[in-house]
Amino acid sequence: MKKQSKHKPHIVFLFSDTGGGHRSASEAIIEALNLEFPEEFTYEMVDFFKEYSPPPLNLAGPAYPLMSRMEYMWEFTFKASDNPDFMQVLFSAFWPYIRFGMYKMLREHPGDLYVSVHPLINIPFLRAMRKREDTTPYMIVVTDLVSSHTAWFAKEADLISIPTEQARKPAEYAGIDPQKLKVIGLPVADRFCKPPGDKKALRKKLGWPLDKTMILLVGGGEGMGPLGAVSKEINQAKPDAGLVIITGRNKKLKDELEAMDWYIPTHVYGFVTNMPDLMRAADILVTKAGPGTISEAMIANLPIILYHRIPGQEEGNVSYVIDEGAGVWAPDIKDIINTLDDWLNNPEERMKAVKNAKRLARPDASRQIVRTIAEMINNN
Repeated sequence: MKKQSKHKPHIVFLFSDTGGGHRSASEAIIEALNLEFPEEFTYEMVDFFKEYSPPPLNLAGPAYPLMSRMEYMWEFTFKASDNPDFMQVLFSAFWPYIRFGMYKMLREHPGDLYVSVHPLINIPFLRAMRKREDTTPYMIVVTDLVSSHTAWFAKEADLISIPTEQARKPAEYAGIDPQKLKVIGLPVADRFCKPPGDKKALRKKLGWPLDKTMILLVGGGEGMGPLGAVSKEINQAKPDAGLVIITGRNKKLKDELEAMDWYIPTHVYGFVTNMPDLMRAADILVTKAGPGTISEAMIANLPIILYHRIPGQEEGNVSYVIDEGAGVWAPDIKDIINTLDDWLNNPEERMKAVKNAKRLARPDASRQIVRTIAEMINNN
């Protein structure tokens, strides 16, 4: 009988809190790792901006919410830099300034596999590995559905997981070997991936009406976008429906909406931890075009009305939802009202979007990613 090694393979997840999606992707993969391979691996998460970047780069996390609201500047920066040659020149220029942090991170966090869920670490960290002749396998998990910035696609990576077939185009533009690409889906927390369950029972538990089409309106964890204005206009339109509003951490907006007179059954929540139940109990989702929310909605078989997107990286998300027939783009409030009116009066149109959302759903993505991780480690 072969003696078992006591060594447990160690996985290092490289992320940063520039937007919630990178952390949640890491956590979803780690959760799936524990479900698929309990106690077989060790792991850690490293915030490379916060822990290993020199000033002012170490402030990227706290600065992100403000930067993302400067939409014209964000769009210009994203599109102007979305070029493989430009990024190589940019990282080469920054290399003398960031190299000691990269070497230190490599030295302090050795592993059997590096998994990156952030675009801005790949080229410089792989350069540090190459200069130190470190051959540890390196996997990239892209968390942008379609409009993936070229910084994601480092040629030295061993494998790149992409969430959609449409994401192949930017990867190929960056010169990635097609053999290194694997379409798996976006990693989503396991609680979103459970069977739908009994919608009526969920609504009873939540105290929602059982006889109304329920509209779920969200604006991300920070309650971003024109959430308040959209809520008020839906209320004024008096649709034959119920409304659920998630204001996230925006307490001022929550207090304002709770003080309103509502013409339709309305529930206002702040930051929630039961979003899977809220999605399963709803009939229509009105949201900004974040990749995580879109993926979660598709798993819940929710038709989607998108009212806001971050220029550049979320533009492809809008095209993806529209082209695949899973929802509509409604950037103006009147467009939202018109779509709701159409879907409420013509439920067959809404059900087409439901069917397409179900077709696109990838509830097994996190588990497929960890099975790929295990395979890479075992083959190394």
